[in-house]
This record gives sequence, C-alpha cells and structure tokens, in this order.
Amino acid sequence: MIQNSATRRDLALGFIVVLLLGSVTAAFPQFARPGNLAEVLDDSAILILLALGQMLVILTRGIDLSVAANLALTGMLVALFNRSYPDAGVVPVLLIAIASGTVLGAVNGLLVWRLKLPPIVVTLGTMSVYRGLIYLLSGGTWVNDNQMSPAFLGFVRFEVLGLTVLSWLAIAGTAAAALFMRYTVLGRDLYAAGGNPAAAAYTGIDPGRMQCFAYTICGAIAGLCGYLWIARFAVAYTDIALGFELQVIAACLIGGVAIAGGVGTVAGMVLGCLFIGIVRNALPLIGVSPFWQMGINGLVIVAAAVLSARRREDKRAILETNPA
Repeated sequence: MIQNSATRRDLALGFIVVLLLGSVTAAFPQFARPGNLAEVLDDSAILILLALGQMLVILTRGIDLSVAANLALTGMLVALFNRSYPDAGVVPVLLIAIASGTVLGAVNGLLVWRLKLPPIVVTLGTMSVYRGLIYLLSGGTWVNDNQMSPAFLGFVRFEVLGLTVLSWLAIAGTAAAALFMRYTVLGRDLYAAGGNPAAAAYTGIDPGRMQCFAYTICGAIAGLCGYLWIARFAVAYTDIALGFELQVIAACLIGGVAIAGGVGTVAGMVLGCLFIGIVRNALPLIGVSPFWQMGINGLVIVAAAVLSARRREDKRAILETNPA
C-alpha cells in the first residue's frame, strides 16, 4: 500500500514537471531545444547529487543544514590544493574532496548519534563552523580560474554523448542510489529506522547508527560536489553556495521525502530537483528575479512540513480508530 502511494505521488509529480516544461516551452519555444535541456540538466546535476545525500538523512528523521557549508569548505580546500600543485591531476583532487566531506559528515553523524543532540541544532552549529573554517583556510582570498589547472577545470566540462561529465555523474549517482535503496538490506534498514525507530530497534536495527551512516554518506557526496561546484563555476571564495542547502531540502520535500522520516523515493527526489531546475531557468525568461526562488523554497519547506504533520495526524487517527 505504501509502495502504491509512493508510485502515485511520483507519477503525479512527473505529470506536474512535464506540464511545467510544456508551459514554459509554449511561451518560449527555444527552451525545449536539446542543447538547452542539456544545460538545464547540467545546471541541476549538483542539486541532484546533494539531494541524494540529504534524502538519506531525512529518511532517518534527520536534517543536514551544513551540506552547502561542507561543499564550500571542501571546494576551497581542493582549489587551494590545485593552486599549489597544478600538475597533481584530478584523481588526488577527487580523493581529497570525498575524504574531507566524509569526515565533515561523520562529525555531524557522531554528534547526533552518540550525544543524542537534535540534528537541526548540530548541523546549524557545524554549518557556522565550516563557514568559519573557509575564511581561516583561505585568509579571505579568492581562487580564480587563472589559478586553476586546465585538467581541474576541464574534467566536469568534458562531453560524452552530448552530456557533460557532471551530468553523467548525476545520472550514475541516481541509478546507484535507486538500486541501493531498493535492493540492499542497508537501504531497507534506512527506511525502517526512520519509519518506526522503536520497531526498528526491536528487530536489531540501530536507528542512531543508521542516522550516522546517512550523515556520513551525505558528507561524502557534499565533498565531491565541492570540487564539482568549483570546477564548474571556476571560482572559489568564502560564500560559495551560500543558502544552497534550502534548495536541496526543498527539492527533497517537493519530491515527496517526508520530513518525519521513512517515506520517499529516489525518483520523486529527482523529479523535485528537475522541478526546481526548470523554475530556476525559467524565471529569468519571464522577467522574474532568481532571488524570488529563495522565497519559493521557503514556502515549499513550510507547506511540506504542514502536510507532513497532517499525514501524521491522519495516520494516528486511523490507528486509534482501528487499533487492531
């Protein structure tokens, strides 16, 4: 029954995304050109990857407000590394980014798991700490494209079958996440830990450990995205991706990932990202400032929280009516 409900929700969201794309295309026919759609996917790729990690955290009844700060810190770290060692190649950069992000994510997970601290408080605190570390690391200076090696900048821009490596990474990450959540024991344990922590603990699943795992994976993805962001935009500075965590959370909630945990699909999350990507690219065409998107994201988060609370109340009422 839950699976059927999720499928219906994903189909409804898919219809809305197609309708939105059709409406924008009707007003601006050039929007649907293959080249422009590839750019929309490229523009949404980092959002999709970050939302994959955020989805795991939300499924376990957590939230990661530090995901963009993690991205910014690891991005600055690899930019400074590349400036100092331009001939090192891309592989060391990728390893440093992923390892650094993993450590930052694990810090969040351990604080939530071992100290039983509220996730929103922990990640709000680490968000500020990580942002402060960027300034200490860089001294407030920028790293510009002329200080980055061609290999560092070119990796994400390299095209295969008409799509950039950045877009292919988002596609591969989506496929891997879908298989992981559907066909592995660990993926099912994440759903169980968030859906009913007490029942999960009774069956031998440690909800806290699952939360820590989710934060660690989310951090690793954010670390990778730190390099991808810097390479794509060819600049590193202290306020990289400032406020981007709101878009990531909004994409998850639009995609049907329940803020109360235990409910959500990879397909729905990706559709949520594409919805935001289309809106973000369409706003300038209709003369609306992209800054309005922050307001839209805020409304989405509040609306999703209200709907999630109503679903919990409805579920509780059903259980009280039919206790058997």
